[in-house]
Amino acid sequence: MRAAVVRSFDAPRCYGEFETPTPSGAHEVLVNVLAAGLHPRVRSSADGSHYTSDGTLPLIPGIDAVGCTAEGELLYFVAPDTALGAMAEQAVADRRRAITLPPGTDPLAVAAAMNPGISSWVALRRRIGFQAGDSILVLGATGNAGQLAVQIARRLGASRVVGAGRNAQRLDLLRDFGADETVSLDGDEKDVAERLGRAAADVDVVIDYLWGHPTERAIPAVLTARTDRSKPLTWIHIGSVAGQEITLPSYLLRAGALTVMGSGQGSVTTAGILAELPSLAAEITAGDLAVAPVAMPLSQVEQSWNTSTGPGQRIVLTP
Repeated sequence: MRAAVVRSFDAPRCYGEFETPTPSGAHEVLVNVLAAGLHPRVRSSADGSHYTSDGTLPLIPGIDAVGCTAEGELLYFVAPDTALGAMAEQAVADRRRAITLPPGTDPLAVAAAMNPGISSWVALRRRIGFQAGDSILVLGATGNAGQLAVQIARRLGASRVVGAGRNAQRLDLLRDFGADETVSLDGDEKDVAERLGRAAADVDVVIDYLWGHPTERAIPAVLTARTDRSKPLTWIHIGSVAGQEITLPSYLLRAGALTVMGSGQGSVTTAGILAELPSLAAEITAGDLAVAPVAMPLSQVEQSWNTSTGPGQRIVLTP
């Protein structure tokens, strides 16, 4: 079969021949891949930088996809934890890591939105006891996952959603997706801290896709501006777009009811993540979440890695 193939973490992804995988267990089925999303998680796996990477080469990138069985069943599946990913003409789907999609589902929309959407969906439904009426700050709301997080927070009943990010054009779009207020993270640090404090002083939850320096200045800005510092503030780290580390002064843990946690592989069980797939897929297929897939043929995998996308867009490779 033809597939996207990584033979060196320092070399571009290439389009070439690869042995067709063979189902080996009772739960496995060979599917024809219809659409596979090019997510940041896919990029980090392909260059060996993701924390789950074990250095195995060659590999086929792609962590999830929509595929069709020989009988015509449409599946969304999470690729196995091996070097055989989903960016290929065919892939093995484990039914224990897959859900059946209704006829008429748009494979491009599901492939584009499930991965970025599941990060905030799982964080709010599995990592914390989020309740309708809680308020949320999305730090890094101008990215694809952050934009979906704004929508998902609203769909799950958030009373108020604040979106913070640097891209001015994308910030302007967030109100259309459910944000009550937006905060620019550009400019003088003191001004940014004041803006964050005014907008997000009393939120209940922060979904953080940035980490690094923006988080270092955001935590004290939000915490010290709170009307009641004893009111719990849950800070959920999901992404590290701005840096892998932060310095957290100890006084902040004493000066407020701050809880810092992560959400991702390991902090949520595989079974827990899989249990959330049907409900998120239903939101996507119903058109309740704005999704903008950009389809590119698998044969252009090298070009796809360097293709720019607009606000909310996600590249989806189609064999």
